[in-house]
This record gives sequence, C-alpha cells and structure tokens, in this order.
Amino acid sequence: MRLLTLNCHSWLEEDQMKKLQIIANDIIEKQYDVIALQEVNQSIGAKLIGANVREDNFALVLINKVNELSKEKYTLYYEKCHIGFEKYEEGVAIITRHKVVNVESFLVSKVDDFYFWKTRKVIKASVLIDGKEIDFYSCHLGWWDDKEEPFKAQFDKLYNLIDKEKLTFLMGDFNNNAFVRQEGYDYILSKGLFDTYNLAKFKDDGVTVKTSNLDGWNESNNKLRIDFIFVNKCIEVTSSFVIFNGINKEVVSDHFGVSVFQKYEDVL
Repeated sequence: MRLLTLNCHSWLEEDQMKKLQIIANDIIEKQYDVIALQEVNQSIGAKLIGANVREDNFALVLINKVNELSKEKYTLYYEKCHIGFEKYEEGVAIITRHKVVNVESFLVSKVDDFYFWKTRKVIKASVLIDGKEIDFYSCHLGWWDDKEEPFKAQFDKLYNLIDKEKLTFLMGDFNNNAFVRQEGYDYILSKGLFDTYNLAKFKDDGVTVKTSNLDGWNESNNKLRIDFIFVNKCIEVTSSFVIFNGINKEVVSDHFGVSVFQKYEDVL
C-alpha cells in the first residue's frame, strides 16, 4: 500500500500550475492508494459543481490532471473547514483509486465558525483495499500551546473518533514538531499510535518544513517534522521518505510531503 500526505498551500504558490503538475506526475508514477491533502483551497465565488466542491478546487484540478493520464482513476472527497486569506474556502481532502464504503467529516475544534481560521475539521474515508476496510483521516490540527484552540483538546476529539478495532491511518499536518519532547508528538504516541516513520525500514531525516517563517512558528530551529502518517496498529512499513523537498522531487509547497510504502496485511 502506498500513501501520500501533503499540505498543499494551494493557490498561494508561485508557478502554481507547474507545481500542481509535479504533484500530478508523482501520483501517476507512484499510483498511490490513498492521498491526504490539507490547505486545499477553492475561491469563495467559484461555481459549485458538487455539494461543497467548486470548479477551481485545488484537489479537483489535481485529480482531473491525474485522471487524464493515469490507468487508475482517482476520486476526490473534500470537506471545507474555514475561510483562508479572506478569499478562499480552505479544507481537507482524501483522494483514492479504491472503492470507498463511507465518508464522514468531524469538527475537532471547540469553535465552529466558518469565518474563523482556527476552526478545524477532519475528513474520514473508509476505503476497501484488497477486501479489507481501512479508515483514513486527513487532518490539519492546531498548535500545542494555542490558548484558544490547544492541540491536546483537538487531538482528544480526533482520537475518540477512531474505531480501535479497524486499521486506521491519521495523515496530515499536525503542527507539532517531532523534534520537541513532551508536547504534541509525544502525546500522540502516548495514545498507543505508531509513527510510520519510526516503523519504516528505510527512511530519511523526516524533515517536512525548513523555515521558521511559517504562520504560527517562531522557533529558531528551522527544521521541523510536523507532517505525519500515524497508524493505530504496529504494521510492517517498508519506507518513509519526504517528497517535494528539492531532493526527492521539486518543492511544491511551504510544506514537504510524506510518502510511505507499507504492507497492511502484516498487522501484529
């Protein structure tokens, strides 16, 4: 099974269409089973073509490009979370080439105000892969020490949603640095979840952000690992590599992606 997560920073990048094509080419090449995207933007005034998807939805434009050339066709599932940069509806998405049994979205922030950027939702898709139903969540959570919307409360809501009996992957931008002890990253692991990076036989340094200029980050350390793929069971993972970082494919966002190849049948 091949998984990808990426905070897209969509429609906010220079050379945006070129970067979108780089992502599309990688999906066509790797044939990922499930892709989780965050900061998936669409213009407030763009034409609605679905229940909550507009015609310039970044993930929709992306999969349309993929489906033009890919043998495997992908389907988009999207949930808008809040207004971003005063002109976009920002949300989270799951893309898959497999049959989806069920899709749900959940509020994990205390606040439920579409016009407030700290409103956070996650989207869950139950995906049928080789006869096994597996749950995938695309997540974009807040900061550990946020006074209004602390990470711990948001993650507790998320964790309580998980069906502990089913194989479940939590994918996305968790806004908590794995290099910092006794904060959000350690709290996630304390719940019994596994970081696929730690399980992987082959891996790189795991760094997904190399700047201290990201909104909400004032750390002097400019190397952050805040984008993850967590799993609720100890499975065999072949590899975890950062992608779109200028080393493994060109940079396409202010975050790098995480690409994980694993075997879900070997649950211990």
